[in-house]
This record gives sequence, C-alpha cells and structure tokens, in this order.
Amino acid sequence: MRFDRYTVILLTLRPDAPVMTDDEAAELQDRHLAHGADLQDRGLVLARGPLADQDDERYRGFSVWSVDAATARRHAEADPAVRAGRLAVEVMTWMMPAGNLQFSQVRAPRSIAEATAD
Repeated sequence: MRFDRYTVILLTLRPDAPVMTDDEAAELQDRHLAHGADLQDRGLVLARGPLADQDDERYRGFSVWSVDAATARRHAEADPAVRAGRLAVEVMTWMMPAGNLQFSQVRAPRSIAEATAD
C-alpha cells in the first residue's frame, strides 16, 4: 500500500509566554495570521487553523504542510508569535493511505478583522 506523507505542525502556548495587553496581543495575532496566509499563498501550507474545544488549552493551532519537516520547521519558527515567545512549534510527519486527502487552495485570513468578517 502507498502512503502519502505530510508534515504537520502543532502550535502550543508556551508556559513562559509573555504577558501582553489586549492591543499587543491583537497586533501579534494579525502578524501571525499574515505570516500563515503568506505561507499558504506560496503553497507551503496546505491547510491551517486554530484549535477549539480541546482538552488541553495549550494546543492553539494545527497546520498541514507540503514540504519536508526541516523546511516546515524553519518557516514555522519564523512566525511572529513564535519569535515573540508566545507559541512553540511541534513538528511531526503524518501518514495515511495515498489519495485519502485532497486540498483546495483557499484565501486565508490575514488579520483578526478578516477572520471575523461575515
């Protein structure tokens, strides 16, 4: 049986994340979203998004990448929220029977305002 392999990144809230004002956190989130949208526009990220209703609140985001683990890690570690010490990056390879998933290119939100617009 053939298997497709994808790099998966889990973003977690660091236990030593800096305390930020609401304005600082919103500005950082906008830069985080724009960074991810750029990676998605370039085809490096196939799908990404926040996690909700999780058992562990440290888990913040999940992404599926089209590139090898080292390349994905390098780009994920350049994320402004990671560089600011708010989020940590966990990288792994995800395998499934070939053809099990298909991804469509969609426009990703570049800011909180875009993400919450109707």
